[in-house]
Amino acid sequence: MKIITPTGRTRERRRTAFGLLLACSALASPATAQTPSPFPPQDGPLPSAADAGSTASLRGSQSPQSTADGAADADQTDTATGAIPENTPTAGVEPPYEEDLNQPYEQPLDPGIEPIDGQEQPVEPIDPTGIRLGTFLLRPSVNQGIDTEITRSNGSRTRRDYLSTTVRGTLSSDWSRHSLTVTGDGTLERNIGGDDRGERPETNIDADLRLDLADDTVAHITGGYSFTREDDYDPNAVGGAATQSGVHEFTGGASVERDLGRVRGTAALDLSRAIYTDAKLSDGSVLSMKDRNRTGIDGRLRLGYELSPALIPYVEVATGHTFYDRSKDNSGYARSSRNYAARTGVEFDLGEKLRGEIGTGYEFVDYEDSRLKSVDAITFNGNATWSPQRGTDVDLGLRTTIQDSTTPGESGWAEYQFTAALAHEMRDDLVARLTGSTTLRDFSGGQSNETVWIAGAGLSWAINRYLDLTGDVEYEQANGGGADDRIVRAGVGLTLKR
Repeated sequence: MKIITPTGRTRERRRTAFGLLLACSALASPATAQTPSPFPPQDGPLPSAADAGSTASLRGSQSPQSTADGAADADQTDTATGAIPENTPTAGVEPPYEEDLNQPYEQPLDPGIEPIDGQEQPVEPIDPTGIRLGTFLLRPSVNQGIDTEITRSNGSRTRRDYLSTTVRGTLSSDWSRHSLTVTGDGTLERNIGGDDRGERPETNIDADLRLDLADDTVAHITGGYSFTREDDYDPNAVGGAATQSGVHEFTGGASVERDLGRVRGTAALDLSRAIYTDAKLSDGSVLSMKDRNRTGIDGRLRLGYELSPALIPYVEVATGHTFYDRSKDNSGYARSSRNYAARTGVEFDLGEKLRGEIGTGYEFVDYEDSRLKSVDAITFNGNATWSPQRGTDVDLGLRTTIQDSTTPGESGWAEYQFTAALAHEMRDDLVARLTGSTTLRDFSGGQSNETVWIAGAGLSWAINRYLDLTGDVEYEQANGGGADDRIVRAGVGLTLKR
């Protein structure tokens, strides 16, 4: 008889359970060893795109909880750069996938027209930089040229070849208030292989100091110097002279302009001084011209009314006195005089296209010597700057003056002068110029009137920013008053500017 105790039954149950546990472990161990983890270790590298594809194929064997966790992790993006991590299902593949609309596009949806900065802009003319001198800016230039001149006078013909050196410059201030502008130019001629016959040195310097005294009051202080040599056909020229007299002229003045609403007033005082050098005769002797030295003082008042900012009509009165150093000239005539003038006209300013003024009036000169007849004339004065298109400028000038004569018994004449200059930019580095002038000398005595015509053309080619090549040609003709002169000038040169 077999007896089974409680302790024995318990041991048998334990052996059966242990055997079942070993069997299950043996069946489960191979599958567990071949299944990779879908999540890489935290300290290891991210899987490649191929690894991500293999991981995605195992989703079907994962539990619902594991699938949800993996999808949530794959949808995450790099918050620092806005890029999609490479371990996500969409990394390395083309759309469709959900885009982040908060991220900027690499290309604009509508590029539109070309930006203004990228469009073609007009090229500004070449402009030298200048030389900074404290609060002033100096713009100098030097031209060295070789020229020829052919003169036909009363049947004779002469020619001279010469070198010309021209220096120009502008000095302007850069002040917060007031301003000073100084302009100057000078030309020196030297004949090639000959004497100094026909040489015509010229100099001109002008300065203008503007003082802003108040909001509606402006003052100007001006000064200037010029030197020219009289032409052979000038009415006061010495006949047969090898070298005509040179004229030194000094000028100075002060003016005050004030606006009173629409009314504009100007008061001005001008001084002038003329000194004449000796003339050199053909035989080598000299003829003194000191009896022509004189000083002049003139005052004027102008009153204008502003119809509009573009049109200001005005009236002007002026008077002056001319004092000769010698009470009588070499012919025994007292040529000191008084002059009176009245003018009316209009100032116009239509912007950059057109601006200037034009006026007409009457002038009267009375000489101290009773033997000299008074000279009077209808006067025309004005200037205008016109720019019909970009790169084209036209300057026009009109002036009337009364000149004193040196001829015994002759008092003087009225001189009308019209000038015109055209400059056109043919290219960014090429400028063409045309100039012309007409001078009419109206004599009050028995002498016939005289007319002088001048026409010229020129080109300037900017080789670079600081060097220009220039070429000029000019024709001059004087007829009447005993003159019959024709002059042709031509030359080329190089201009160095800074």
